[in-house]
Amino acid sequence: MTIMIPTWVDGVLTPVEKLEAHQRGLRHKAISVFLIEGGKTLIQRRALGKYHTPGLWANTCCTHPDWDEPALNCADRRLGEELGITGVTLTHVNQVEYRADVGGGLIEHELVDIFRATSDAPITMALNPDEVMDTRWISFEDLAAEVAATPMIFTPWLRIYMEKHLSEILG
Repeated sequence: MTIMIPTWVDGVLTPVEKLEAHQRGLRHKAISVFLIEGGKTLIQRRALGKYHTPGLWANTCCTHPDWDEPALNCADRRLGEELGITGVTLTHVNQVEYRADVGGGLIEHELVDIFRATSDAPITMALNPDEVMDTRWISFEDLAAEVAATPMIFTPWLRIYMEKHLSEILG
């Protein structure tokens, strides 16, 4: 199945196949979610079958919106698809741009809408094994210490978010 993502080509938003966008390092739309509960955030370990950054720890979830899909709808959809999480409140905290080498000749050059998710009810999960191999709750203080001590086990974008955008994520 070919997945087309919203990508800027010569300054025009154009649907481009996801792998091609990463191979060429083209700027494209993305979303990232940080689910926060009781002072901790849920992080996920990416499935080993992912075509880039397999087995690395990332924020709660992230993806690329479908063509003409609003970022908020995408964030809500992806929480369900990756983690089986529904019924949370999503708050848009910022839009950031970054460019990072993710290995294997692939570049993430993303314009990312970052969301904070909260819930008044207990969180239940049903992990999609094609996307996620593990999850854990961790305080931002402990996460920052782990990222500093062992950056190679975390995705480049999570390292960027922790270094440059943590105050916005925390609100």
